[in-house]
Amino acid sequence: MSAFFILAVRSAADLCYPSTFDYLAKFSYHFMRTRVKICGFTCAEDAVYAAQLGVDAIGLVFYPPSPRAVEIEQAIKITNALPPFVSVVALFVDEQEARIREVLAKVPVDIIQFHGDESAAACRIYGKPYLKAVRMQEHTDVIAIAEHYADAAGLLLDAYHPGEKGGTGSRFDWNLIPEHCALPIILAGGLDDSNALAAIQAVKPYALDVSSGVEMQKGIKDAHKMAAFIREVNKGNRTT
Repeated sequence: MSAFFILAVRSAADLCYPSTFDYLAKFSYHFMRTRVKICGFTCAEDAVYAAQLGVDAIGLVFYPPSPRAVEIEQAIKITNALPPFVSVVALFVDEQEARIREVLAKVPVDIIQFHGDESAAACRIYGKPYLKAVRMQEHTDVIAIAEHYADAAGLLLDAYHPGEKGGTGSRFDWNLIPEHCALPIILAGGLDDSNALAAIQAVKPYALDVSSGVEMQKGIKDAHKMAAFIREVNKGNRTT
């Protein structure tokens, strides 16, 4: 809803129905909600079930050392099974440009997630919206990173681990997240159905990103855990 539209509506509504603008403002706010991305799918059945639960995005990991890594053929089967309006996020870690372009040529990717030490220049050459993952430590300057990756679609804040690039199931101190950031914040790291509601209330992120917190084993999702996670997110959206 543009500012011009709101002002036009208010000008007309105030003449006849003074409460109309207040109603529209409440109506608009009602539809603000925390999005959900579930990452690390390795089979189509799990991804389809997540879509049926109402997930906004699914993540596919193209990082061979990860136990959740998929090959292009797997990724095609998963994406072909998805219903409309579910975004596909492809995760890379310091990958070669040729490999990324190969994946993009064969898999219908909507957003690229860079989870390594990629520069802003390296992230923007593919003509796709991208997320830049940030492994949070005490000295991490989120505001400065947002300025450096100013054309990113958002920053994904994850827990730091010296030997891992993500998916560790570890949580970081949410107090490290600034109250205001120029880019949307996607919160990751140690999330599950026990803390999703608290995360929404404390951080008020644009989205939550979960992987290990909804698994029965690495790469295999647990239907009950996914459903419980989505329920907690929905509860958080109703109470914040």
